[in-house]
Amino acid sequence: MRVTGISVDPPETNREHCRRMGFTFPFLSDTKLDAIRAYDLVHAGAGPGGADISRPAEFLIDATGTVRWAHLTDSIAVRARPEEVLKAIDHLRLASPSRD
Repeated sequence: MRVTGISVDPPETNREHCRRMGFTFPFLSDTKLDAIRAYDLVHAGAGPGGADISRPAEFLIDATGTVRWAHLTDSIAVRARPEEVLKAIDHLRLASPSRD
């Protein structure tokens, strides 16, 4: 299992953000919003200067690329709680013990 972040911000901004926050997982830059569009997460005009950004979302995706759990919101202030994500992981492991 791996954690990965994706942001519309350029790599330099993401590197600095990860350094400040102490993130040790990969944090990818999607400045063209390709992945963000693929997951239907574009929040049009909601960024600085009216730029398109991603709405907050968390996904658990299995090794085949299938989304097994999602938490979507339109509010930047609302995120999945760690306990909620861990509960979803446990549930998925119980449902499919051979998958990680």
